[in-house]
Amino acid sequence: MAHDLCIAAGQYSDKGLKNSNQDSLGLVTPAPSLLAFKGVSAAIADGISSSNVSHIASQTAIDTFLEDYYRTSEAWTAQHSGEQVIRAINGSLYLKNQRSDFRFDINRGYVCTLSALVLRGCDGYVFHVGDSRIYRLREQTLEQLTSDHRLWESSEKSYLARAIGMSEQVEIDYRHTSLQANDVFILATDGVYEYVTPEYLRATIHQYPDDLNHAATLIARQALDNGSDDNLSIQLIRVTALPDRKQASLLHDMSLLALPPGLEPGMTFDGYRIIRNLHTSSRSHVFLARHLQSNDRVVLKLPSGELQQDAGYLERLMMEEWIARRIQNAHVIQPYVPEQPRQYLYIASRYFEGQTLTQWLQDNPRPTLEQVRHIIDQIARGLRAFHRLDMLHQDIKPDNVMIDAEGRLMIIDFGSTIVRGLAEIGLDNSNEFPGTALYMAPEYFLGQRGQLQSDQFSLGVLAYHMLTGQFPYGVEVARCQSVAAQKRLRYRSILVDEHTEVPAWVDDAIQKATCIDPYKRYEDIFEFVHDLRTPNQNFLNKTRPPLMARNPVLFWQSAAALELLLLILLAHQLLVG
Repeated sequence: MAHDLCIAAGQYSDKGLKNSNQDSLGLVTPAPSLLAFKGVSAAIADGISSSNVSHIASQTAIDTFLEDYYRTSEAWTAQHSGEQVIRAINGSLYLKNQRSDFRFDINRGYVCTLSALVLRGCDGYVFHVGDSRIYRLREQTLEQLTSDHRLWESSEKSYLARAIGMSEQVEIDYRHTSLQANDVFILATDGVYEYVTPEYLRATIHQYPDDLNHAATLIARQALDNGSDDNLSIQLIRVTALPDRKQASLLHDMSLLALPPGLEPGMTFDGYRIIRNLHTSSRSHVFLARHLQSNDRVVLKLPSGELQQDAGYLERLMMEEWIARRIQNAHVIQPYVPEQPRQYLYIASRYFEGQTLTQWLQDNPRPTLEQVRHIIDQIARGLRAFHRLDMLHQDIKPDNVMIDAEGRLMIIDFGSTIVRGLAEIGLDNSNEFPGTALYMAPEYFLGQRGQLQSDQFSLGVLAYHMLTGQFPYGVEVARCQSVAAQKRLRYRSILVDEHTEVPAWVDDAIQKATCIDPYKRYEDIFEFVHDLRTPNQNFLNKTRPPLMARNPVLFWQSAAALELLLLILLAHQLLVG
């Protein structure tokens, strides 16, 4: 009879002689529906001692890896999933350093080591950056599965050569190993492994095979007794049962999902009943369907027949699914993840009853200012969810926003979204120009990377378009692909329309959000949202009439007082002289 993968685990983490614990560790054994396809995951991280914030980096690395790994597509292998997640973590921490006071001194910033282990079926997958270690104890043989990324200047002085958050790109060591029953994996930071002998590790683990928490505690305390002055963290994972190898091999093969067939309304497909076609393009086919078990209505996005052999596009499609699973926000469409495994390559999202903003604008061609504010506010809240995860949507436009009868909005379609850490090494598979020309920020047309202000530009253009039916620079932005050409662009004020009821300070806010120079836009997207409702103080200062116009009496009183003061000072100088 076939068994599931089963483990026993124990762990220990303490600050030791340090003032605080900069280590972090964690382990996840998921629900059975995920266990077969994703397996058990464990990770350990060690913050660098020269930094007062590295404990944040190590905790972030562990939490993100253990959450995001399970959000990756079932079509990705364990290796691909693990590496993509770690690159995203590295990109996020590196960006955090660049935005902080530590950008010129990385050794004081958000930097940590990261060693992760995935056990799936009858296989183990090791991911490693830094000098934490992973060992495997098989019977009496203790094997180190990782190599320390440390450079030694002398026998007593060394430094990390590779770490998470240290540079824009990260090189990840990867190793695959086959599992056997009773294999024990040891994840440890240098505060432990440098101060205990292999013999002690083996003896302690063999002495307490059924109480690995106690074994981990004894090993860490022995390191402390042996002179460790660092944080003490260790994790022990024993494989207690393995699935049938034939079954495990079948599950592994199923991770390479089959390409979907052509679909028609009424067909049954992978646990769904197809209701109708929603959208067809040269890149994808989108269907409304009903899940047969739950009766939930869902949206299925399948690759078009022309692109089913395009590996880059299929990878991009699975990336889109991971992006959707990472975000939990009321204004971002949510993925649909049924309990049963799927057989084909596609994306499933929860159905949102509504229409696109494009369709809504056809029915409401002159929305009120308050309606526009309400729409922009909701989209900004959705975009903030992307930005907090260091992702850019890059294609905000009316077709990619849904609105229901109550005015609630959802951002949809993540086909142009990039994840920080993946775009830098060409793994995002995005187009050269990722969005829609009329809404794209000018920096994209100069070949520059997008930034938070790039999504803000698109949102500002959308606000302008809803209020006027036009675009702030006409159709000229896409034609200007040099700095000189962009400098000649001129914002067309909403106020030139003599029939407009838009206040001047609202026009000023939109002009700032859609400034050609991204560094002159708002630092935060919610500053723009705020200024759509409340006049900005800078606007009030520059448009405030002079004192003489506002209060002539006060002006002349002030002038007379100043003149009297000058006469007194002059008289004093004459008397002294």
